[in-house]
Formats: sequence, structure tokens, C-alpha cells
Amino acid sequence: MTDYQKLAHMINDIDFTMMTTIGSDGALYSRPMSTQKLDDDNFDGKLWFFSKKDSPKVHELEVNQKVNLAYAQPGRHRYVSVAGVANILLDRQKMKELWKPMYKAWFPEGLEDPQLCLISVDAISAEIWDSPGGSIVHAFGFVKAALTGKSIEHAGENQQINFHH
Repeated sequence: MTDYQKLAHMINDIDFTMMTTIGSDGALYSRPMSTQKLDDDNFDGKLWFFSKKDSPKVHELEVNQKVNLAYAQPGRHRYVSVAGVANILLDRQKMKELWKPMYKAWFPEGLEDPQLCLISVDAISAEIWDSPGGSIVHAFGFVKAALTGKSIEHAGENQQINFHH
């Protein structure tokens, strides 16, 4: 499995991420964003999101393209942080390819909305925390650590991936 495939596999079934951008004041701003469906086998490190051109995040990205995407799936003890570079695109063909009818809840005019745009994020690196075993295994580990006063022996795997562009 390639690093890209591992990243895709880790986040593919996590619909929402917290996208963090850098404001003009230097502060960090985060908001939930829905990641477009990934193809594990053909994932190239580019993540896609719909937005409106006049949104604060788009204005922030026009000044500073650095972003962080934080994915969490606590029930499976799975956490992923992706550092990347964002671009704003008005590619109508790509919008049609990614569009789903449920998006009308956020974009009532659909693909005809003149404010509709895409944000693509090219992953530069990712940090992955993946814990094998079920909740019972984790609960036992936490109880054992609390009773013995020793830290948890195996809280899961942590891996950092750097993508070469």
C-alpha cells in the first residue's frame, strides 16, 4: 500500500474534517468541511471541497494557502492530521464530477450558483494515529494503567508521512 493509499484508507469513511486556515490577523480559524469521496486506489494526494467564493475561508486562502485538515473517528480510535496547500478553482467540469444532490442544502442554486467554487488541497504531509483493537481492549488498557500507575503500554500506532511533489 502506498502512502497516498494509506492516507485515503484512513480518511475515506470520515465525511467531515476541520479545515484550519490562517487569517489576515495571523490567527487560526477552523470550520467543518465535507471531504469529497476518495478513490483509495487512485488517490493522488489531492482533497476536494465545495465552498462559496465570498466566504471568509476563501479570502484567507487567497492570502495564505497553508491549511491543516483534522479528521477524527473516535469510535475506531482513528485520527489524522493533514498539512497541505490549498487552491481555489472554478472548474465547472470538476464540480459536475463531484456534485451530489444533497449539497443543495448548502448551495440552493446548485451547480448554477455563480458563487460556487472548489477548494483543492494538495497534501504535503500527514500524521496518523490508528489504534488496533476494539473499545474493550482500550478500556482495559486505561483501567490497567490507572490501577498500576504505569502508562498505557500500547495506545496505538503513530506514523508521519511526507509526500514528495
